[in-house]
Amino acid sequence: MVTVRQIILSLISSQLPPPEIPSNVALNLPNGDSKSIAIVGAGVAGLSMLKTLLDLPEQQRTTWDIVVFEERANIGGIWLPEPSPKPPPEIPETPLYPLLHTNTPIPMMTYPGLPFPKGTHLFPSHEHVLAYITHYSDRFNLAPHIQFNQHVLSASWHGSSTQGNWNVTYSNQHNATQSRLFDHLIVASGSLHIPRIPHWRGEREWLAKNLSPQRELMHSIWYRDPSKYRGKSVLIVGDSASGRDIASQLAPIVRKLYISIRGNTNKDDSHGPLPPNAIRMPGISHFTADLVVFVNDSAIEVDTVLLATGYEMRKPFLDAGGVLTTDPTARSNASYSKALVSNTRYIFPLYKHIFSLSPSYPPNALAFIGLLSGIPNCPADLAQSLIVAHAIRDPSVLPSRKRMLQELATQEQELRNENFDPYTIGHLMVDGKRASDYQDDLVDYLKDKGVIADDGHKFVDKWRREIFTYRYLKRGWKRIEALGVGDEWTRDVEREEEWAELMEKVNSWQEEYEGRQDIEDSVLVQYNI
Repeated sequence: MVTVRQIILSLISSQLPPPEIPSNVALNLPNGDSKSIAIVGAGVAGLSMLKTLLDLPEQQRTTWDIVVFEERANIGGIWLPEPSPKPPPEIPETPLYPLLHTNTPIPMMTYPGLPFPKGTHLFPSHEHVLAYITHYSDRFNLAPHIQFNQHVLSASWHGSSTQGNWNVTYSNQHNATQSRLFDHLIVASGSLHIPRIPHWRGEREWLAKNLSPQRELMHSIWYRDPSKYRGKSVLIVGDSASGRDIASQLAPIVRKLYISIRGNTNKDDSHGPLPPNAIRMPGISHFTADLVVFVNDSAIEVDTVLLATGYEMRKPFLDAGGVLTTDPTARSNASYSKALVSNTRYIFPLYKHIFSLSPSYPPNALAFIGLLSGIPNCPADLAQSLIVAHAIRDPSVLPSRKRMLQELATQEQELRNENFDPYTIGHLMVDGKRASDYQDDLVDYLKDKGVIADDGHKFVDKWRREIFTYRYLKRGWKRIEALGVGDEWTRDVEREEEWAELMEKVNSWQEEYEGRQDIEDSVLVQYNI
């Protein structure tokens, strides 16, 4: 059984063109007071928040003290590799594995106005993403504000619902502990750190059987090298993007490959089809000393069970400071009106998935950046950072706590009306339209407040919305890679408009190809798509 440490594991080159600062995020600010701000995490969310604060006119922030605490030795969050993590129960610093490629097209992942360099493939390896993040930090000189190798141990509020400060306690790599006081705390530490590890009856007996090689039941956060599983029989549990990707890496080398999918095993292949030799199985019921038994009473013998079962929404340093209560049974904001709660899937009550509505401190005192999933991180992080920066600069930008709680209740009820349980899906944007609308709503709100200039354009560009409708894009790019012509397609693509045109072209090209050839799934899988 894995023991979760009480920590929070946080989260290009000169070829890149200069960023075009969107006119629709121009700021209109009065003079501000002295403030101290702590940001936890120097991944894409923390860097976005830091840059947004530094983008405020200097006369507004000249007396502001802004500090980013990053546990690791460099920026990048989960995109910063850790090739040889320690074995369980020590939790890796990142789930990143060497063969990882992006599962979304890179134009979708960029900060507005700052595309990837020309020649980058649409679904590149993780090294390209880290290089992009590094360039972002270097270009805007963010590193001087970041304290590396600083592990935040706890954050506690000292004060009332109207004033006070955060006591942030942290330690360095030598375990020397310090504390500092801050007016505002921004949590940008990511959510892919503490593995969600289900357990079944009989798993200990199954693991204890004396075999060579020894059986293994392990979460995918420890997965690194597919060659480790050569010739073995492997069961992957979970239908996530990582589960599908790992399955595609193991398929050519394992003896048998199974994937366990709870619920309807014939659901659509939103993360791409399974490899042709992968066998779908239903959810696990239990283990015996020899078998994995499924809910339909079928059973298999395997050497390894890999859990692609996601991650728990936990913030240990907030638990340690008494700011957050973690209760897996929590199901209602009404039951927890006096504190912030996580049921390991959903942190609540939060306004717009950002601001804590605990009555213990002001609404702008504690904010979260980057909790959302199912949304392009960089632009969404920027939209969230804008409203946080303005709420810190002027608390009156936010509605009353009562109004924010009412809006949250309405939002959750709307999800229930569409048969989504907000306490189960957590901070997931359930479709592309909502993901785009969410970002536009945040920025439109600031425009209505008069703190961002309105030039008549939406924050989310039309092409960013259209990406969600490109059903053939990934298959088309896989075919381009299989043909070995990816460089030809991307050689001269540089500006955002050109990236948008490229994606439209690839999507249309593949759609026309499939329609002309009447391609069946059995043919598509030869390209592992």
